Amino acid sequence: MALKNDHYTYSVTWSADDNEYVGLCAEFPSLSWLAKTPEGALRGIRKVIADVIDDMKRNGKEIPEPIANRTYSGKFMVRVPPEEHRKLAIQAAEAGVSINRLASAKLSK
Repeated sequence: MALKNDHYTYSVTWSADDNEYVGLCAEFPSLSWLAKTPEGALRGIRKVIADVIDDMKRNGKEIPEPIANRTYSGKFMVRVPPEEHRKLAIQAAEAGVSINRLASAKLSK
């Protein structure tokens, strides 16, 4: 049975190697479920996650918080090569905006 109020991040994609759909969960990257249909792959991975969480609870393990429930500050650091930094600074100056605003606009595309 799948979890109630399940906020985990699921995806279903085609696996050419397996010739089936594969269900995945971002918070549990080592787990997957293969099925002939996308619906079956989603049902399968949701059941696997529910079973794993039940096992983790029984064993006193820390359960990953769903990505959707996490709070984000809106800040993160990105390292780029110095030449790329220079290019971004020039582009930002030419556009009359900060590097931060320029990078944010580029990332949101």
